[in-house]
Amino acid sequence: MFRSNLPIEGLRVIDFSRVLAGPYCTALLGDLGADVIKVEPPAGDDYRAVGPFTEDGESGLFAAMNRNKRSIVLDLKTDAGRELARALCADADVVVENFRPGVADKLGIGYAALSDINPSLVYASVSGFGQTGPESHRPAYDIILQAMCGLMDATGSPDGPPTMIGESVSDVVSGLFASWGVLAALLARERNGKGTHVDVSMFDATLGLSATLVARYAATGIAPRRVGNRHPSSAPFGAYRAADGFYVVAVLNNRLFGAFAHAIDAPHLASDPRFASDASRCIHEADLRATIEAWSASRTVDEVNRTLGDAGIPVAPIRNLQEALESDHAAHRALLTRVQREGKHAARVPSQPVKFSAYELNRVSPAPALGEHAEALLQQLGYDVKDIASMRERGAFGARASNEESAFRNEERNHA
Repeated sequence: MFRSNLPIEGLRVIDFSRVLAGPYCTALLGDLGADVIKVEPPAGDDYRAVGPFTEDGESGLFAAMNRNKRSIVLDLKTDAGRELARALCADADVVVENFRPGVADKLGIGYAALSDINPSLVYASVSGFGQTGPESHRPAYDIILQAMCGLMDATGSPDGPPTMIGESVSDVVSGLFASWGVLAALLARERNGKGTHVDVSMFDATLGLSATLVARYAATGIAPRRVGNRHPSSAPFGAYRAADGFYVVAVLNNRLFGAFAHAIDAPHLASDPRFASDASRCIHEADLRATIEAWSASRTVDEVNRTLGDAGIPVAPIRNLQEALESDHAAHRALLTRVQREGKHAARVPSQPVKFSAYELNRVSPAPALGEHAEALLQQLGYDVKDIASMRERGAFGARASNEESAFRNEERNHA
């Protein structure tokens, strides 16, 4: 089969975003071939100062979210810095930013200003609550969105407190929706030649992620309740204890339940009226759980998985992240790739998970050093050595701050 380079090879993306949601969006685009130019303040992206750190003293989080990018430092508080920023955007395909609403306009790099000089520009803004609405002025962190969107209230044990999901899901899904929105806008541009402003709200995206929770509420008018490590409307469907750990099973219909009952040496369960339907099994889930765990308590997780797997029951051990990523299957799917920047130790970074039969594997290159590509980028724009020196004198590149200071700088930006 014919294989070309990458699906969006040649697209130019200017990335003004920092921390997680915006950089994750542009990392996904870079994976697929886009030329992503990361514009950083003199102090650098705050994520450069957030651990864990590699043996070279570089942030693992920054490395993962800023793979496949080139870095230039611009001080957008100076006229010269803003001039160069607009020059970068003049022939770009995409701009991504996560300033607090209104800040990009004040800096002269908002959608209105940039679309005047580049009408076909696709401009994505990622913010906590969107560009409009009564909450749009609020800064946002992942925990704020998990709290305000009902995720924490729906997560945890029924008799326990609301619980955070063990990932920055609001940030990540916002970046994912932003990349989806950018690609949809680019497809539309191919048809009509028009650019557009893509408004991505972490609030909206988190509720969009909560697809089944929202569907249940829309159907009943009742907020979903915490049910712990089980399914809210099916049983047995959840986590159960074995002799040496935990496993999960997923039984969604009567046929599977009959096979499951025989597999755990309790065929009578299939004819017990308490367990005659999915709804009734949910009502009597505690009784069903007691029977299941009485069977598995004397068996190891491996034994449980072999027995149930041989019977055609969806079953799995509960792994930690290391076990998942170091598995043979993860290696086959190339979920982590070893990369190395000159003079640095090798490290592994992730990439987007979708495979394309007509294209090569994703691009995976290391995150850039702060300002690493500035001179090359400016020369591509037509600036010569004297021009660059002049811009430096005018303060375009600012004065680089320490890593410790960077986490507390640029407070006008939205922490998304």
